Amino acid sequence: MSEETAQAGFGRARQSAIYGAGVSGRRPRVPTDHRELERRARRACSPRAWAYVAGGAGTEATMRANRAAFDRRSIVPRTLRDVSRRDLGVELFGRRIPAPVLFAPVGAVELVHPEADLAVARAAAELGLPYVFSNQACVPMEDCAAAMGDAPRWFQLYWSTDEDLVDSLLARAERSGAEAVVVTLDTTMLGWRPRDLDLGSLPFARGEGIAQYTSDPRFREMVRERVARGSGGEDVRITFAAVRALLSMSRRFPGPLLRNLRSPEPREAVRTFLDTYSRPSLTWADLASLRERTKLPIVLKGVLHPDDARRAVDAGVDGVVVSNHGGRQVDGSVAALDALAEIAPLVGAELTVLFDSGIRSGGDVVKALALGADAVCVGRPYVHGLALAGAAGARDAVADIVAELDLTLGLTGHASPAELTPDVLRG
Repeated sequence: MSEETAQAGFGRARQSAIYGAGVSGRRPRVPTDHRELERRARRACSPRAWAYVAGGAGTEATMRANRAAFDRRSIVPRTLRDVSRRDLGVELFGRRIPAPVLFAPVGAVELVHPEADLAVARAAAELGLPYVFSNQACVPMEDCAAAMGDAPRWFQLYWSTDEDLVDSLLARAERSGAEAVVVTLDTTMLGWRPRDLDLGSLPFARGEGIAQYTSDPRFREMVRERVARGSGGEDVRITFAAVRALLSMSRRFPGPLLRNLRSPEPREAVRTFLDTYSRPSLTWADLASLRERTKLPIVLKGVLHPDDARRAVDAGVDGVVVSNHGGRQVDGSVAALDALAEIAPLVGAELTVLFDSGIRSGGDVVKALALGADAVCVGRPYVHGLALAGAAGARDAVADIVAELDLTLGLTGHASPAELTPDVLRG
C-alpha cells in the first residue's frame, strides 16, 4: 500500500480508482451495488448453480430475517472527530490482517466458475484476508494453500463419522498452513432446501464439492475397502453423474484416486462421502477430544444460543462464529445478528467472536462490529463476483465491502473497528 493510499484510506483510494477509470469510459468489473451484483450473477449462473448458491431452507424466512435484523438497526454518525487516518486492521489468533473480513467457506463453487476454490484463494491472497477453506471444496486444500503463498488461511471441518478421516483432514490442514480450524456444527444433516430439491440437484452426489475427500489418503483407503467389499444396489443416475464429474475433476486436478480410475471407484467415492460426511450424533463430549488432536485454534461455527456460547467457553475453545449458515439450514431460525447481540456481551471477553449470515455491505460490517463481532465472514457476495469475473470478480466484490467499511467508519466518526460499540446503533 502506498503512503498516499494509507493517508487516504482504502475506501477513498478504491473509490478514486473507480471514478478515475470512469473518466476513461471503464466501468467496474463487478457492480458495486450488491443488489445489482446479485442480479447479474443470477443471469451468469445455470439454474442448478443458482439454486445452490441463492437457496435457503424451507420458505427462506431465515434469510429474510437475517436482512431484516440489519435493516432494523440504524447507524448514528458522530461529527467533528479527526478520522483523516483510519486503520481497519485487527488481530486474529496472533495474525494481524488488514481488515476484519474473512472469505467464508462455501462449498461446490465449481458450479459458478471452473477455477472454483483456486480463484477464491487467489482473490483472498491479493487482499491479504483469510480464506476459510471449505471442507466441501472442489480443489484440495494443498493446491489452494500453494496459490496463496504466505496469505492467511483457515480450514472448515465437517466432523465425519470416520474418526481417522477427521484426524487426516486436521493433519492436512496443519501442513497446509491453516491458522485455525472452524468446526461447523449446524450441518450435521442437510437442511430442507426446496430450490435444490425441486431440481433434484445435490452437487455432492455428482462428485462436485468433495475434493478434500478424494484427495485424502484415509478417504481413498475407505473407498478401496468399499470397492473390495462390493456395495451392490447400483444407482445408475448417481453413478454416471459421479463418473462424469470426477473424471472432469481429474483432468484439471489430478490426484492419486483420480489418476488411475477403475469404473467402480468414482461411484463408491460419492457413496462413501454421502455415508460419512457428517455426524448427527456429535456432542460436547466429542468436542473435548479435539484439543488433543490439533494444535490449531478451535472455532465453533453455527452458535446461536447464549447457553451454547457459554458452553464453548467452558469447553476451552478459542472462538465462535455466530451464524445460521446464511439461512440454509433451519427455516424460521433466529436472525444471526440478533443472536450476536446476545452472545457477544456474554463471551466476547473470553472468546474471539466472528459473525456471518447476511453481510452484503460495509455498513453491515459496521453494525456487526458494533454489536461485538471481532470480524465478519463474507460468503455469497464473493460467490456472485466469482460467477461474473472469476478471481478478479471475487476479489473486487470483497474489496468493495472493505472500501465501504472504511468510508462508513470514517463518516460515522471512528478511526478503527475497536472504537465501535453498541452505542453506535439505534433500533
